Amino acid sequence: IVRDTCPGAEEVISYGMPAFNLDGHYLIYFGGYKNHVSIYPAPRGSDQFKKELSSYKGGKGTVQFPLNEPLPSELIVKIIKYLIKENKARQK
Repeated sequence: IVRDTCPGAEEVISYGMPAFNLDGHYLIYFGGYKNHVSIYPAPRGSDQFKKELSSYKGGKGTVQFPLNEPLPSELIVKIIKYLIKENKARQK
């Protein structure tokens, strides 16, 4: 999903986790666990995502997608696009 949404992102390992960087800055991390898949950072503080992310567990900057449910691809694409915009804004 990350490669399709952001073809210029570079696959890396950072903090011992698989991640993608964009233009030399981290974009998104992910990890697989016994009962869920997590992505970091999750825009939980953004009004745009509060409702959509409220049904998923996770901390302040994470979201956990349970393995017993289909991966919400459309939501993940929205999160990645949001993070791309945030990444570009940080670089300015």
